[in-house]
Amino acid sequence: MATDAARSRATHAPVSGSTTFAAALMIFGGAMAIFEGISAIAKDDVFLATRHYVFEFNLTGWGWVHLILGIVLVLTGCAVITGAVWARYLGVFIASLGAIANFLWIPYYPLWALVLVVVNIFIVWALCHGMHQEIPPRT
Repeated sequence: MATDAARSRATHAPVSGSTTFAAALMIFGGAMAIFEGISAIAKDDVFLATRHYVFEFNLTGWGWVHLILGIVLVLTGCAVITGAVWARYLGVFIASLGAIANFLWIPYYPLWALVLVVVNIFIVWALCHGMHQEIPPRT
């Protein structure tokens, strides 16, 4: 019985305020990335591609990247709220990828890309800060 309780503590940790903040930002940022991806896949007139950008990529390709990252970010944010430890590590990884993808997205929609870069950096900070606070002492 004690083994099951120890296993449960290892996979689920208490959720602090910074972790809850990270989860909320993950769900918000992921939803915005999903909308951004759908808009890019639909080849909306919102986006203007600059010429001769170092990281040239098809607008539809960028749309799929943002859509997939957004879906994974929302699902991971929901798992972070439940206290799943694995979700925190995955959240740091996915938010880092999101920050990089939005940095490369700057020529298509500069202001919004920068906003999402900042949101993703806050997610990484909040998840790492929450992990540091919630590490239980070893006995």
